[in-house]
Amino acid sequence: MNQKKECVAMLLAGGQGSRLYALTKKTAKPAVRFGGKYRIIDFPLSNCINSDIDTVGVLTQYQPLVLNEYIGNGLPWDLDRNIGGVKILPPYQGQNGADWYKGTANAIYQNMEFIEQYNCDYVLILSGDHIYKMDYAKMLDYHKAKGADCTIAVLDVPLEEASRFGIMSAYDDGTIYKFTEKPKNPDSTKASMGIYIFNKKKLFDYLIADEADPNSANDFGKNIIPNMLAAGEKMFAYSFEGYWKDVGTISSLWEANMDLLGENPVLDVTDTDWRIYARHQADEPQMVGNTATIDNASITEGCEIYGTVKNSVLGSGVKVMYGAYVKDSVIMGNTTIGEGATVNYTILDEGVDIGAGAKIGESRESAKDITVIGTGVKVPSGTVIPAGEMISEL
Repeated sequence: MNQKKECVAMLLAGGQGSRLYALTKKTAKPAVRFGGKYRIIDFPLSNCINSDIDTVGVLTQYQPLVLNEYIGNGLPWDLDRNIGGVKILPPYQGQNGADWYKGTANAIYQNMEFIEQYNCDYVLILSGDHIYKMDYAKMLDYHKAKGADCTIAVLDVPLEEASRFGIMSAYDDGTIYKFTEKPKNPDSTKASMGIYIFNKKKLFDYLIADEADPNSANDFGKNIIPNMLAAGEKMFAYSFEGYWKDVGTISSLWEANMDLLGENPVLDVTDTDWRIYARHQADEPQMVGNTATIDNASITEGCEIYGTVKNSVLGSGVKVMYGAYVKDSVIMGNTTIGEGATVNYTILDEGVDIGAGAKIGESRESAKDITVIGTGVKVPSGTVIPAGEMISEL
């Protein structure tokens, strides 16, 4: 028998991420680059190891190649363990071929055998598309202290935004008495963060029952949580007060990147007490020419700047040539902004080439939407791409 683990984490990373359009056409959403030197999945993986949870199953499905290669053996996150560590879990290959994950609950159901081999008491369910720093060990302590069957992390949101989330109504002691998915008239502002801790046996009982129900959507929010509540299981809300952002849309991904900027950033990824680990490429020096102007920007190693960069986040290997102007933008790496080109209120994926004199997007003050250009696109010199365009190929 393998060594017993108190808690096993299951990280749902198989979503298509269709609201990120061009950014997820060729890669899974958790593998999308963030903050110049990270990918979205670095945050939950780093949270796990910082919380002393060293056994993580990563459930993949849509466009998994980049994500699988990136995670590798888990070494950058100290998750390269002989027992435990990080394991990639694609849809189960049965005798009749692969059975795609039908929903979040079905994904966990298909991997009950993986969880069982560690003889754990608790299962932590995570999502691969959130940016945040959280100590799961504190949540687990709360779960145990309450004698809970299921604990759900919640974040207090403004009442006017509550209808966008699954909302928990709870008594003062944290006991959940009601859960409503995206209510029109919310009676609480406790939004589910999609982070759950279950007692393993109780979770398995409900997953097996859910799988047997032909009318189920096989989803935690739509089925498992409501079913447990209806049955009177002990369910508690765990309040989280730190930074958390669902980066499932273009605007929220852009906002989260902007939260890294400034002298006192809203999101601090430089905190050595809670490191965010990543699979870094070889560090190269920055080149900042005497013609360069840089104002409130994050410039990663390996960049060459000869033009102007303001209020932007640049990944490694980005070149901003003479006379080029980049503002309010996220440039994801190995991208060249040609001479005299302007890039405003835009997200550029990896390996994009913006030709000389091209005009991408509009200023944030006048633009309605963020412009997005997908990986590897070459924009010819002088091209004008208006605000809000989603370009995956030209």
